[in-house]
Amino acid sequence: MKFHYVLLFLLHHHHRQQFFLFVSLVFSPSVRCGHHDYSDALSKSILFFEGQRSGVLPRDQRMKWREHSGLSDGRSMYNMDLTGGYYDAGDNVKFGFPMAFTTTMLAWSVIEFGELMPPSELRNALVAIRWGTDYLLKTVSQPNQIFVQVGDPYKDHNCWERPEDMDTARTVYAVDAPNPASEVAAETAAALAASSMAFRSVDPGYAQTLLRNSVRVFQYADNFRGAYSDNSNVRDGACPFYCDFSGYQDELLWGAAWLRRASQDNSYLNYIEINGKTLGADDNINEFGWDNKHAGLNVLVSKEALEGNMYSLQSYKVSADSFMCTLIPDSSSSHIEYTPGGLIYKPGGSNLQHATTISFLLLVYANYLDRTSQTVNCGNLIASPLSLRTIAKNQADYILGDNPMGLSYMVGYGNRFPQRIHHRGSSLPSVKDHPEFIACKEGSIYFNSTNPNPNVLVGAIVGGPGEDDVYDDDRADFRKSEPTTYINAPFVGVLAYFAANPS
Repeated sequence: MKFHYVLLFLLHHHHRQQFFLFVSLVFSPSVRCGHHDYSDALSKSILFFEGQRSGVLPRDQRMKWREHSGLSDGRSMYNMDLTGGYYDAGDNVKFGFPMAFTTTMLAWSVIEFGELMPPSELRNALVAIRWGTDYLLKTVSQPNQIFVQVGDPYKDHNCWERPEDMDTARTVYAVDAPNPASEVAAETAAALAASSMAFRSVDPGYAQTLLRNSVRVFQYADNFRGAYSDNSNVRDGACPFYCDFSGYQDELLWGAAWLRRASQDNSYLNYIEINGKTLGADDNINEFGWDNKHAGLNVLVSKEALEGNMYSLQSYKVSADSFMCTLIPDSSSSHIEYTPGGLIYKPGGSNLQHATTISFLLLVYANYLDRTSQTVNCGNLIASPLSLRTIAKNQADYILGDNPMGLSYMVGYGNRFPQRIHHRGSSLPSVKDHPEFIACKEGSIYFNSTNPNPNVLVGAIVGGPGEDDVYDDDRADFRKSEPTTYINAPFVGVLAYFAANPS
C-alpha cells in the first residue's frame, strides 16, 4: 500500500475560500503495506555511530572491524587528552562544529522520542550521545579556550588510510579568548544542554556536569562574538569543509534556547525574546543543518510558545508555521524542491541531510501541535499534524527503499543498498583481516577498486541520489556516496517515531 495525498477542499467562509487539508490513505497495489521494519532501521541507525568512533574502543564495541585510533590526539601540541569523539564522515578528521550538532540532534531525538524506543535501543542511543559529550567536555575543559578541530584535513584527504593506521598530522585547532568561536561554542553549549536533559533521569550527576559546562561555554560564545573560521589559525583547517557560511548569530539563539529548555532559567528566555530581531531570527528560516539552525530554533522555541501561550515568543512560532507551509506541495507558499520520486532536494551535496533533519522537525512540530490541539494555517489550506507526519513518512520510506532506484540508502538495511560508500575504514581491509600497516598512498588501490567495500558500515545513510533520483554507487562521488554523522543523528528520532507508529 502506497500513501498518497488526497485533498478534500471544503468550507466556504465569508466569501473567501478556505481549504482544510486532510490526508487520506489511498490504496495503491505497487508496494506492500507496512513493509518497512522501522525497528530494525532504528537499531542500525544508532549502530552506525560505533563505526565512526575515534579513541579507545570499549569491550562491548559491536562494529568489530574497527579498532582503537587517534590515541595521541591533543598530546603533542597541547599536552591535552583530546582522544575520543567521532570522525564526521568518511575521513579521519574530528571537526568540532558538525560533531556538536550531531550530538545535539541525537539528544533531541532522545528527548522527543526516547520513551518510544525499546529500552535496549534507548541505552544504545544514550551511549552514542555520551561518546560525543565526553569528547566535547574535553574540548572546553580549559577556561576561555575551545578546541574546535583535530586533524589537518588537507593532509588527511590526501591519503586513503584506515583510522587505525593514521600517520598524518593530528594538528589541533584551538581558539582562545578574546578571539571568537561563537558558532562552535554555542553549538557545543546546545549539545551539552540537550544531552543534560537526555541523561537527567538515568545519570543525574552527569546531567549536572553537562548543564554546568553548557552555561560556561555559552558565556564564551556570547561574550566574544564572531565566527570561529575568521581566526587565521583555524580558517585553513576548517574551510571550506565546515566554514561558517551562514553566520554565528543563529547558534547564539539556538544555544540560548537549549539552555532555556534544559534549565528553565528566565535569563535565557529573556535572551531569545530580546535578541530575536537583532540576531536575525527571522532570516533564512527555511534552513536547518550543521551550519544553519533557524528552522530548528523556531520549532524548538515554538514548544514554549504553544504550551505556555507565550506571546513574546510568537514570532518564532510564526516562522515555524511558515516553514511547515513551504514543505506542503499544495500550499500556496510551497517552495521546497522535491525530486520526481518525492525526495526533498537541495543542491550542494549530502542531500539526505536535508531529508532527515526536515523529517525530524515535521514530527516534532506535529507533536507540539497535537498536544495543544492546533493546526497550521497555510493560507489556502490548513495543515494538520497528520499531514506533517505523512510528509515525514514519505521521506523516511524513500530513504529506506521506496524510491525509483528501489535502493535503500541506509547501508545494511533491506536487500539492496550502497556497496561502495566513500569511507576509508569501510573500504580498506580491516586490521583483523590485514594486520600489516597500509600507508597513505597504498590505500589508493582500494579507493579505485570497483569491488564492494569489505567492511559493512551498518546503518550509515549516504549522501543520496541527485535531483533526478539517480544514484550510481560510486566511491569517488563523495557528494552522493559519503555518509555523515549529521545525516544519521536526526533520523534516529524519525525512526523511533515510526517504529512505534508504523501506520
